[in-house]
Amino acid sequence: MPGRAPDETLDTEAAPTGVPDGAPCGWAPGRARRAHADRTAARALETLYRQADQAWAGFRCPGTAECCQLATRGREPWLWGVEWDALRRAAPALPPPRADGGCRFLDAEGRRCTVYASRPLGCRTYFCHRATGPGREPAEEMDRLQRRLEAVARGVRPDEPGPRPMSAWCEEPGP
Repeated sequence: MPGRAPDETLDTEAAPTGVPDGAPCGWAPGRARRAHADRTAARALETLYRQADQAWAGFRCPGTAECCQLATRGREPWLWGVEWDALRRAAPALPPPRADGGCRFLDAEGRRCTVYASRPLGCRTYFCHRATGPGREPAEEMDRLQRRLEAVARGVRPDEPGPRPMSAWCEEPGP
């Protein structure tokens, strides 16, 4: 069909009994494979995020949201597509840019993350100078988790060149 990728076309080869030859039967193997890959990646990402949270469990954040003031800090998290997908499931309507330059996913007061459970790996591990905890950050575990995140991401989008800044994802047109 024009305008569709080959894996998004409707399956017309094996129409069920009673369906005219050439009529779409509503099931497309390519879409089914993609949906399965997306669900598998979402579950793997949830597991990875739990492992990251466990790795940083000894640290405490004062909750100032300084790290979420992206324009002020001059830094922002970089996300793989699978992480962006998780954020968009948590917030289907993309919040507008904030006047203060903070992360779009902060609440109106700019103090709390509205997608906290789905926040990307970079937001789970970016601690400011106010964070307290053990003297040593879990660098080896984070390296392992970052490599695992790449494998999960490439399992869904093998040709993805790498993670991109959150602002770049926000600028893309929505679904």
